Amino acid sequence: MRMAIRFVLPLLLVLGAIAWLAAPLVGGLIERWFRADVEMRSRLVFNSVQETVMDLAQAKSSRQIDRLFRGIAQDERVLALGLCGVDGQLINRSAAWPAVLKCPPQAAQGSAFTVEHLPSGSVLAASFELMAQGESLGRLVILHDLRFIERRSSSAENYLAAFLAFLSLGAAIVTVVVARVTLHGWVRAVRSGFAAPASGLGEGKAVAPEIAPLLNEMRKVMRNLEVPRTLSDAIRVDWGPDSLRSLLRDELPDAEVLVVSNREPYIHNMEDGRVVLQRPASGLVTALEPIMRACGGTWIAHGSGSADTVMVDERDHLPVPPDSPNYTLRRVWLTDEEQDGYYYGLANEGMWPLCHIAFVRPVFRASDWEQYVAVNRKFAAAVVAEAQTPNPVVLVQDYHFALLPQMVREQLPEATIITFWHIPWPNPEMFSICPWKEEILTGLLGSSILGFHTQFHCLNFLESVDRFLACHIDREHSVVRGTEGTTLVRPYPISIEWPPAALATQPPVNQCREDVLKHYGLPAHVRLAVGVERFDYTKGISDRFRAVQSLLEHHPDWIGSFTLLQVAAPTRGRLAAYQITQEEAETLAREINERFGRDGWHPIVLIARHHEPEDVLTLFRAADLCMVSSLHDGMNLVAKEFVAARDDEDGVLVLSTFAGASRELLEALIVNPYDIRAMAEALHSGLSMPPEQRRERMKLMRDLVSEHNIHYWAGRMLLDAARMRKRRAIERQIVHVSAAGGGGHG
Repeated sequence: MRMAIRFVLPLLLVLGAIAWLAAPLVGGLIERWFRADVEMRSRLVFNSVQETVMDLAQAKSSRQIDRLFRGIAQDERVLALGLCGVDGQLINRSAAWPAVLKCPPQAAQGSAFTVEHLPSGSVLAASFELMAQGESLGRLVILHDLRFIERRSSSAENYLAAFLAFLSLGAAIVTVVVARVTLHGWVRAVRSGFAAPASGLGEGKAVAPEIAPLLNEMRKVMRNLEVPRTLSDAIRVDWGPDSLRSLLRDELPDAEVLVVSNREPYIHNMEDGRVVLQRPASGLVTALEPIMRACGGTWIAHGSGSADTVMVDERDHLPVPPDSPNYTLRRVWLTDEEQDGYYYGLANEGMWPLCHIAFVRPVFRASDWEQYVAVNRKFAAAVVAEAQTPNPVVLVQDYHFALLPQMVREQLPEATIITFWHIPWPNPEMFSICPWKEEILTGLLGSSILGFHTQFHCLNFLESVDRFLACHIDREHSVVRGTEGTTLVRPYPISIEWPPAALATQPPVNQCREDVLKHYGLPAHVRLAVGVERFDYTKGISDRFRAVQSLLEHHPDWIGSFTLLQVAAPTRGRLAAYQITQEEAETLAREINERFGRDGWHPIVLIARHHEPEDVLTLFRAADLCMVSSLHDGMNLVAKEFVAARDDEDGVLVLSTFAGASRELLEALIVNPYDIRAMAEALHSGLSMPPEQRRERMKLMRDLVSEHNIHYWAGRMLLDAARMRKRRAIERQIVHVSAAGGGGHG
């Protein structure tokens, strides 16, 4: 309708103005035409009766003249006739001769035409000289009523106005139809142009010449939104809290940031009648907490601590960090039944072994799935309740919330949802055993952006979607287009804060070494390796112990001079697989110590308790070598934390090839944790490595981790989110133009 008005109204105004200006001209032209016709008819009448009138005038036969005049006046266009004498007096006249009209003035020539304006209307007086033998007998005056000319002139003007009105309406309708057809074709061509490479519109169809310049300009705008990755990787950017805040301010102005995770960054427990604050041993928390301190916003998580309910306000909110609050922690409460089904059940007995492929059989129960769906819905409701804007940036974390993106999308369609999957994604054959694979994939595709640690995991996900869902997959750009929207699938290798906040309070490396050796009763000359993780069967702790055993068997010189200090926090102790993992590791450590230990020295020191980040950092700084032997891991931030801790640029990292960190930390000693002998040889090489080589390797790894830190990880995702928002804005403009072109139905 708006487009029709835009076309019809101007045409009506223009053609109306033309009609208004042209009508007087047309009326005058018509009047002149009819007047010339009347004058010609007067001459014809005069020529036909001239002789008769002169004879009757000479005979002074007034009665005959009246009869003649009465017969001529029968013509509808002749009003009256009159005979004027030589003296200008009216001698004879027909009955319709106006009483107020006298004889017209004497003409200089034989005939004259004058217009007389009478009260009844205008008349044309045609005056003709009557000459007989060179002597004037008077004048014959023929009156014509000109009112018919005015009537016909007015009718002509009305017809002209009506014709121009119909002409303008027809032209406007034709213009609107042509414009709509052209515009729809243009919009389709533009959309096809964006979807196809720059050289063509898919299937060999070239870009239409009329839209090619515009399409090239729009592509140029879109390219400006995409910073080439090769260029961005080549330019060193010091990513930190300030640069991340600048990014949010410049690229996502007024963006509201909401984080959703199962694990909370701060836990309050009741111990001996007092509330104790604990920070969990979680790579996810280690990664995200600096982001929230930089960005602010709200972190929505499960309140799992025994004193968590005591510390929140009436809205279940808590300002954190406790020493200097920068963001809000919103705690969500779960019942024991929900916790058993959602967390211990589907998430950790089903999804965790399914994705890690660590040869532990996944367990799938329908009751667990029901709780998983219910808890995802509960967290989605919390996101909607916390959102203060219709388009927040929602960062969904990990495998606990595979269904949440789609649930949030249904209630906040304008939200930018970034889901990061912190664990590996299995190949389609492995994933196919999940009974609810379609629901999980559909839930994740509610995300605007779906991130994994490595490109390999992205490809596994795309293959799974291709096999189990009906979606269009653009593999070149890693985009999945479904009925619900578009999802960008990208690798975003997660990282850590740089430098670690706890590093500022650490003593020098030598002092850390002395303190650690003294605390654990180790001799000063011992070469120290450390391992730090949770008691999880994916971490390969027992395989690590076997590697130590193999090292001592094949390189007995290390007996008495090498110790592995293993810190492992108990986790998920209610699950049998985790209980078996811890029991196996403790038994194996005890057997190796009994076999090789002597004089108070033990090759393995196993500490089964949680350590705070500051304590872990001290261990890293004291160690000669760090072992990361994950059987399968999304990233494993322990490897990067060890690198960050070594500001002395010393130390060796032994890293599993099945950890995502091995794709970045190429200077580590990369090992296959299933190959015990090879891992033992890597230990030997690391312990024997010359100082210059250790420092060269460590410096390269530190350069990478410092540049690709946690703020860089978050910045890349937020930049992609900003570009996606801008793309959506451009697409909405195109759709708006299309709707304006075809929206004349309302």
